[in-house]
Amino acid sequence: MRIATHNVNSIRTRVSRVVDWMVRADIDVLAMQEIKCKPEQFPMQPFTDAGYHVVLHGLNQWNGVAFVSKIPAEDVEIGFADMPGFGPELAQEARAIGATFNDLRLWSLYIPNGRTLDDPHYQYKLNWLDRLAAASAEWLEHDPNQALALMGDFNIAPLDTDVWDIDDFIGSTHVSQAERDAFEAFEQIGLTDVVRPLIPDGYTYWDYQQLRFPKNEGMRIDFILGSEAFAERVTAAEIVRDERKGEGPSDHVPVVVDID
Repeated sequence: MRIATHNVNSIRTRVSRVVDWMVRADIDVLAMQEIKCKPEQFPMQPFTDAGYHVVLHGLNQWNGVAFVSKIPAEDVEIGFADMPGFGPELAQEARAIGATFNDLRLWSLYIPNGRTLDDPHYQYKLNWLDRLAAASAEWLEHDPNQALALMGDFNIAPLDTDVWDIDDFIGSTHVSQAERDAFEAFEQIGLTDVVRPLIPDGYTYWDYQQLRFPKNEGMRIDFILGSEAFAERVTAAEIVRDERKGEGPSDHVPVVVDID
């Protein structure tokens, strides 16, 4: 089985690219983030015409997560226990959807950006990550042998080499110690980055501004974190850099793993 994660940065804008790539790459399950639409706005027909099933969670033109798959999703779950919200009423945003595909329990996740270190979104991001780690620990405690994977845009660069020049990020989000500690917490509960052992270097995101992609000034912020039962079945991985090329790409590229 080939599974992938991709922040598509508006599925209505990039539906043709996404469907074409999924068919060419023979993807069985794709976790998408930033679909940026409500369910009734999602461009369903191109996916169904290509033989895919879709489950999604979208509330407005921001955020939004989905799964597109060759086999139907089972046990679909929107959000996780005590998932933090934001704003005056602490409303939950469309940032998490879980589903089971055969015996794989997958989550498509769009972690809050944080914006700046003194922005309220930064503490929201840390709280969100803390609660996600707690929920993940509960899932693994309930079933230590489950093949679980957290997939998506984490908006964290865990290593200095995950950004083009760490000196340019001093005092910024994505590389702060608190964010990196929050990322490390997933490893402490038994989840590991299943891509890095196979692909030690490489970025998954390049900003549209300042010719970041041609200059390869990118960031590695999209991950697949798997339980031991998931990680031991990974046979190959790919960061699909070429999907940042061409007309109208997302600023993120797909990250793929092959599962035995």
